[in-house]
Amino acid sequence: MSDALKHECGIALIRLLKPLEYYREKYGTAFYGVNKMYLMMEKQHNRGQDGAGFASIKLDVSPGERYISRIRSNAAQPIQDIFSQINSRINAQFEANPEYSGDVAAQKKNIPYLGEVLLGHVRYGTFGINSVENVHPFLRQNNWMHRNLIIAGNFNMTNTTELFENLIHLGMHPKEKADTITVMEKIGHFLDDAVRKLYKHAKRNGMNKMEASPFIVDNISVAKILRKSSKNWDGGYAMAGMLGHGDSFVLRDPAGIRPAYFYHDDEVAVVASERPAIQTVFDVPFEDIKEVEPGHAVIIRKNGNISQEMILEPLERKSCSFERIYFSRGSDAEIYEERKNLGRLVMPKVLDAIDRDTENTVFSFIPNTAETSFYGMLDAAQNELNKQKNEAILKEGSALTTERLEEIQAHKIRTEKIAIKDVKLRTFITEDSSRDDLVAHVYDVTYGVVRPDDNLVIIDDSIVRGTTLKKSILKMLDRLHPKQIVVVSSAPQIRYPDCYGIDMARLEDLVAFQAALQLHEERGTSGIVDEIYHKAKAVLENEDVPVVNHVKELYDPFTDEELSDKIAEIVSDGTINAEVKMIFQSVDDLHIACPKNLGDWYFTGDYPTEGGKKVVNRAYVHFYEGNPERAY
Repeated sequence: MSDALKHECGIALIRLLKPLEYYREKYGTAFYGVNKMYLMMEKQHNRGQDGAGFASIKLDVSPGERYISRIRSNAAQPIQDIFSQINSRINAQFEANPEYSGDVAAQKKNIPYLGEVLLGHVRYGTFGINSVENVHPFLRQNNWMHRNLIIAGNFNMTNTTELFENLIHLGMHPKEKADTITVMEKIGHFLDDAVRKLYKHAKRNGMNKMEASPFIVDNISVAKILRKSSKNWDGGYAMAGMLGHGDSFVLRDPAGIRPAYFYHDDEVAVVASERPAIQTVFDVPFEDIKEVEPGHAVIIRKNGNISQEMILEPLERKSCSFERIYFSRGSDAEIYEERKNLGRLVMPKVLDAIDRDTENTVFSFIPNTAETSFYGMLDAAQNELNKQKNEAILKEGSALTTERLEEIQAHKIRTEKIAIKDVKLRTFITEDSSRDDLVAHVYDVTYGVVRPDDNLVIIDDSIVRGTTLKKSILKMLDRLHPKQIVVVSSAPQIRYPDCYGIDMARLEDLVAFQAALQLHEERGTSGIVDEIYHKAKAVLENEDVPVVNHVKELYDPFTDEELSDKIAEIVSDGTINAEVKMIFQSVDDLHIACPKNLGDWYFTGDYPTEGGKKVVNRAYVHFYEGNPERAY
């Protein structure tokens, strides 16, 4: 994606189902779980580079022994940083106490991070200060083991203000309004309530305080706590948590917006944001890894029992299609094929744009994450070329000579590595005119492979703001002097903000939105801008007004092609010598390519939750009023 987006935290929960001695005997180390967590987090590094955190819980420790360890980092290489610190502490313990090397019990008692329940998180901060205090996992501490709560997640709530006020009505005093804090405190409230009720029950049945503790462990219902806590949540989430005594869970939102996968055998249970991470790290078959069902939680009890229980009634499944287009690792077998299909399905529009002149067209991609869609586009281009060869041979008929046949067969699809990003280059000046000149040189171009009369086709994952395209990529490609530059997006036009995780909060930043505004201005229909504002304002201020996405009305008068042509004008900015053509995937073809991930609200405006519809109206009101605040 040439326009960088921040998005998508990643989670990993590992529960060792055997004693630590078992892993020492079989795998040569009691640190089997810690090692696996390092790999799980690195395999999901693509999901978050602003910070990383790790927490572990030791089971069945004696009073006075530390049983929770946590470490977080917002360093430049946060995963490496936290595991370097963990490794240093472990080595220091072994150096000071050589007798630990053969004694797993001593290791567990004295060495931090060596636990049976482990939680890892990689973070992309969508907003706010990226301090270490914003890095997951979050810890809610208590002297009662059962009331300790550790939370990490990949989520964004649309109704954080409402959730915050609910906590106040419960008599609490939250330390901040962030959605992570409000979610954790809500779970913590009902966790405290459950522990209190079980303690009273134990006391009524003649148990003393010491006897009540194991009774609470055996009878606490994580599912019931989650049902009460999540009752009013509106958003997309995959939420992982650990209780101090050893119960753990991962809860997925009812529409299945955010991804979560799990696997277990007799040695380990593991949940992660991405299937390939589990598949690679634990060397298990694709088909053995299951999705966490929408609205369900995978719950792993302290005693090792594993269940998947419904917490919230599932909604229509709207799993995020951006996961398939861009964010998730392409090594997943399904995602790899889906991305190729995205390239194949958009190719007919490309062939129309170049008048099927494959001989005078160079195909390429930018950035590297678009490579798989590029392969799919090439498959379709090769099919077209084969058709052209067959037609040429049939047209020649009996007059076909060996020389002419060789000439026809020599025609190949021309592919080149056109653009290379200079990862070392940083735009260190914030003053606009100077910064624009630097941005224009972020990519290097390959000279000598495009002829002056060639079409140049470049496929991208998606086009969000169009800023990098306008300020850098098109200027760079124009230096090659092609006749036409065709920019292809494997995703449809992004018209609406996302409020479930992706950092797309402001409507006015979206180039499709800018295009619609300009078309209305040109056609003398700008009055609709005011009309939508009043309708959107009414949704936010009057509870009796139906919650409808009124921003759709801005786009209704225009075809996809009209918007695409206007986007081409905006990004070419009148400074590009070559003709610029923009081609976007259709929503229908997106659904054909990615049939299991039909979440498309950023393209269609069809938000799966009421909170999403409120957010898009709020974003429009902010745009109209010149309010720079985020809409969620």
